[in-house]
Amino acid sequence: MTTSQGPVRRVVLAYSGGLDTSIIVPWLREHYGAEVICFCADLGQGDELSGLRARALASGAADCVIEDLREAFARDFLFPMLQAGAVYEHDYLLGTAIARPLIAARQVALAQAVGADALAHGCTGKGNDQVRFELTFQALAPRLKVIAPWREWDIRSREDALAYAERAGLEIVWKRTSLYSRDRNLWHLSHEGGPLENPDTEPEPDMFQWTVDPRQAPDEAEELSLDFAGGRPVALDGVALSPAALIAALNVRAARHGVGRVDLVENRLVGIKSRGVYETPGGTVLVAAHRALESLCLDRETAHYKAQVALRFAELIYYGQWFHPLREALQAFVSSTQTRVAGRVRLRLCKGAVTVIGRVSAESLYREDLATFGEDDVYDQKDAGGFIRLFGLPMKVQAMLRGASEEAQALTAPDHGWFKRD
Repeated sequence: MTTSQGPVRRVVLAYSGGLDTSIIVPWLREHYGAEVICFCADLGQGDELSGLRARALASGAADCVIEDLREAFARDFLFPMLQAGAVYEHDYLLGTAIARPLIAARQVALAQAVGADALAHGCTGKGNDQVRFELTFQALAPRLKVIAPWREWDIRSREDALAYAERAGLEIVWKRTSLYSRDRNLWHLSHEGGPLENPDTEPEPDMFQWTVDPRQAPDEAEELSLDFAGGRPVALDGVALSPAALIAALNVRAARHGVGRVDLVENRLVGIKSRGVYETPGGTVLVAAHRALESLCLDRETAHYKAQVALRFAELIYYGQWFHPLREALQAFVSSTQTRVAGRVRLRLCKGAVTVIGRVSAESLYREDLATFGEDDVYDQKDAGGFIRLFGLPMKVQAMLRGASEEAQALTAPDHGWFKRD
């Protein structure tokens, strides 16, 4: 088939092995007559990758490339996001959003290596992921054609997709009664669709696949410590670990205490609201620890301004603009703030909660001799009076002017004695 940009002979498809991307393989061959090469990024999906290549080939793909990107994901995407303090709409730790630019970037690299003339993805026309993939494609390979089947075909539901899979002769490994859409990686596990589409419906207990129900978590709390250098976690309980290994180990410990569950109605980029339930065990602990350490190491003005930057940074990730010049510029600012963020944070995990119980840093700006309410030699409390008078001077001047104005109005009022007439 020829598109407006020319013929399509070879396509590299972002492939997860799920229902949607599995039916896309025969659909691309049927409608475009193109050779399909599947690409899968190993970002920590675990058992989901088992038999993936065989399924891709069985569906008609010419090849399936699986690339282990767990360390790159943690080092080059998750940790910079953590340093920025980026959280979307208060609660979403951006587990899906932050993964898409890496997947798309490596998909582009493969397409260039095999001489493909098109890229394809399995994102729906209602979601955020289509934007995230395609903005990355535009930033890195603007001349490659993009095929988004969900915006072209007449399949509109999971049931339609299952029916197409049966017609195409694909092995059905999905149950019609399980209609959740899930995304899993090293950072989180998300759940959407099905019963969750009613925001007043409580998630079914068996929907959760990673974290223990906090009510059934161990009664005995667990304590741990995290070491940071340059705003990045480098050790768990004093043991140095690679970025991916540290997150994986922390996931295990936090998940068994039910840490990291979030039920959120969020504002999608495309203009509609959606509900998602997220499990982010290790990430939740890391965010709490990083915030605690920054409270020691960052001065007030930098900390407050960085909080504003964090909101914009989170939006840029959520909107798929990882490769936007603004994100790169903000990253430079964030990196400069993290040079002094180093030290150790102690935390307690218990019944779904993560609590900071201690923090220490050689770069700490906290001074006990200044913070104490007792006597000290470095802070003269009498100085506070002059500071308050100067700090509040604009408010005082405004009040004085307002008072003078009110007095003038009272003196010139028609019923004032000075203006009485016979």
